[in-house]
Amino acid sequence: MALAAQPVFSFASLKLGEPFYETLTLSEHGGPVASTGGPTVMTESFGERIFDTVIFAGGDPNLTHLSSALLAYARRSAATARRIASICTGDFVLAEAGLLDGRRATTHWTYARTLGSRHPGVRVEEDRIYVVDGSVWTSAGMTAGIDLALAMVENDLGPDVARTVAQTLLVYHRRAGGQSQHSALLELDAKSDRIQSALTYARRNLAQPLSVEQLAEVARLSPRQFSRAFRAETGQSPAKAVERLRLEAARLMLERSRHTVEQIAQQTGFSDARRMREAFTRAFGQPPQAIRRNARPVSA
Repeated sequence: MALAAQPVFSFASLKLGEPFYETLTLSEHGGPVASTGGPTVMTESFGERIFDTVIFAGGDPNLTHLSSALLAYARRSAATARRIASICTGDFVLAEAGLLDGRRATTHWTYARTLGSRHPGVRVEEDRIYVVDGSVWTSAGMTAGIDLALAMVENDLGPDVARTVAQTLLVYHRRAGGQSQHSALLELDAKSDRIQSALTYARRNLAQPLSVEQLAEVARLSPRQFSRAFRAETGQSPAKAVERLRLEAARLMLERSRHTVEQIAQQTGFSDARRMREAFTRAFGQPPQAIRRNARPVSA
C-alpha cells in the first residue's frame, strides 16, 4: 500500500508533459524484495546518489529488524535531501535514526502508542492523516500515503496539478493533514437496516434537532425500543452518536470550506459556535480554529 504513493508523482509528470519527477524504489542491497502482501518488488541499492525527496515505507515494527545501514541511510538522507518522509510505520525508521526527536509526527493509529512509548522524544499526533514538521513529513497508514504524496505535489506544483492527479487516480482530492484517521460512520456499524437508516437520516439532516423520537420514527420503532436497539448495535447512545457525526461533518467543513465557525455550527446542528467549541475541545483537545489552522496547505 505504501508504494501506491508512487503513481501520484508519475501522473504529475504526465500532466505537466515533462519528467518533473523521477521515482526509484530502493533497498539496502537492491534486487527483489518480498512485500508483506505477497508480490515481490524490484529495487535498486541505496548507492551514493542524492535525492530531492526520500520516503521510507512501512513494515511491521514488531518483526522488522532495522539494520545499521538503513539507519545510516536515513540520517544521510536527512542531511542531503530537501525533505524526508515516511508512510505508515516507516516513521519507526526515522525515529530509530533520531530524526524525529522533538518533532511532531503521525503513524497508523494501531502503532501510534507504540511509537510514543519506544521513542518518547517524538510528539506523536495519533489521529492525523499526515503531519509536516519542517523538512520531515510523516503519514498515517494505508491510503494516507496517497494524501501525503498529493500534498507534496501541491507543495511543489500547486493545487490545480494535485487536483488533476487525484481525479486521474479516481480518489478524492487529498484529505487535509489534520483530518481524523477515523470515520464515525465506519465505527458506528449498525447491524440492522432500521438502525442504519436512522444513522443515514441523521447524517443527511444534521442541522435538525435529531431527537430520539425523531430518529425512532425513521427506524419505525418506539423511542424506548430504538434507544435500546441503538445502544446494543453501536455501543453508544443516539445522542452521543449524533454528536460524533456532527463533529465529523463540522471538522470536514472547517478543513475544506471557507464558512465561518458560526455558519458551520448552524449547518451541523450545534446551534452556536460556543457549543461547537466545547464539543471540539472534548473530542479533539483543541478548538475549531486550531483544526482549521492545522488543515491549511503546507508551504515550502
